[in-house]
Formats: sequence, C-alpha cells, structure tokens
Amino acid sequence: MNKVNAVLLLVFALVIITIAELIGIQSITIGSITISLLPLVFAIIITMVLGMKVLRAGPLKRIYSKQNVDFSSKYLIFIMLPLMARYGADVAPQMGEILQVGWVFIFQELGNLGTVLIGLPIALLIGLRREAIGATLGIGREGELAYISEKYTLESDEGRGVLSLYIIGTIFGALFFSIIAPVLLDLGFRPEALAMASGVGSSSMMTGASSTLVARLPEMESTITSYAAASQLLTSFLGTFTMIFLAAPLQQFMYKFLVRSDRT
Repeated sequence: MNKVNAVLLLVFALVIITIAELIGIQSITIGSITISLLPLVFAIIITMVLGMKVLRAGPLKRIYSKQNVDFSSKYLIFIMLPLMARYGADVAPQMGEILQVGWVFIFQELGNLGTVLIGLPIALLIGLRREAIGATLGIGREGELAYISEKYTLESDEGRGVLSLYIIGTIFGALFFSIIAPVLLDLGFRPEALAMASGVGSSSMMTGASSTLVARLPEMESTITSYAAASQLLTSFLGTFTMIFLAAPLQQFMYKFLVRSDRT
C-alpha cells in the first residue's frame, strides 16, 4: 500500500468514526421494549452503504480497492492488540473482586461452549465447512478474532468465518440483546440473572441488554449495571481460557467427527 492510499484510508476511517460518534447512542421504543443503537452500529452501516458498487466513485473507489481491503484484513490484528491489552489492564486491578463474585458467574462460562455444541452442527448442515471453525468458536468478538487470526490468518476460510460473524454481531448483536432481555423479563426471568447473562464478552451486547433492563427497572439500576459489569469482566478474563482449552479442542473433535460422518 502506498502512502497516498494509507492516508486516504486513515482519513476515511476518522470521518466515519466522527460521524458515528456525533450520532451517538440512539434508542427506539416499541411498546415496552427499548432498542439501543450504538455508534459502532452506525459506523458499520455507513461503511457498508458507501461500499456499494453504485456509490463507489472517485476517492471511494480507491478506498474500497482490493489492495486496501486485503491490507485491512491482513493487519486488522494490530488494531485488536491494544484492545486485548486494555482488557488485561481492566482485569488486573479487579482480581480480588473477581475471586469474590462467586461460582455462579464462573459456571455461566460453560455457556460459551454452546456455540460449538449447537452452532457447529447447524453450520455444517447448511453447507459451511472450514468457515464454520471461525464462525462457531464463540460469539465472534475480539478474542475469537485474535485467536483465529493468529492460528489461521484472516485470509483463510476460518478467518472469513469469524470476520463474517464479527460484522453480523456488531450490527445485529446489540439489537438482539436489546430485544431479548425485556422479553425474557416479561416471561418471568429474574433481572439479576438477565444482567449476569448480558456479560457475554461484547461491550455493545452487554450495553444493549443492561440498558433495556434499566429502562424497565430504574429502581434496580445499580444492581443491574454491577452484575452486568462483573459478568462482562469475568467473561473477558476467563473467556479466552475457555475458548483455548475447552471450546477449540471440542470444536476440532466435533468437526472431524461430523465431517467424517457426513462423507460416509
């Protein structure tokens, strides 16, 4: 990538980020359900719209060139590394708090295996193959993105799988969590349990779920936010170990077994 393209790509990213931040968090209320739209969602949507062929002209055509796309996907990991370091910096001072949270929070980490146990067979059933490795290792957030990038590269089938899930989760994840949390609340689930469940390792999804719960139960705001934050912190800390030592080996075993069974 030449210097002109690099500067153009950087300016374009800064403009999109600025526009998304100016839009801010927007909420849509449908009956008793409040849907929160975060700036990250707007940034992805704007970038996708501008990437449509009918709009690609002039500078946009250079920005969305194959060279720039290949460069961005290849070096995306360098953008993720500071975020991984930030997670570590956030977790370290809270080690005492994490140890006092209780086994309930730790037990919920087993739920991370659901993407493998349930998602992998479905992905293979609808025709995915190596892409399913990246798409079902977890919920497709930064941890899974970094792991797949390091092990397979983002240019591989596995990399395309996790990138696709990352984008889909960014656009629809917060929306889904904003809708499902109040629905489950109406079905009788305790707000504490829903707040704990919102900490799945994605800040946008946690914010979407907890904000809708707070909107419904403002008198429990401190309880909901503290449970959600503790769960998110623990997931960010333990999720990587669960993924590497439990989810990844289980996934490899299931993939080989299911693909072999499919061939026979």
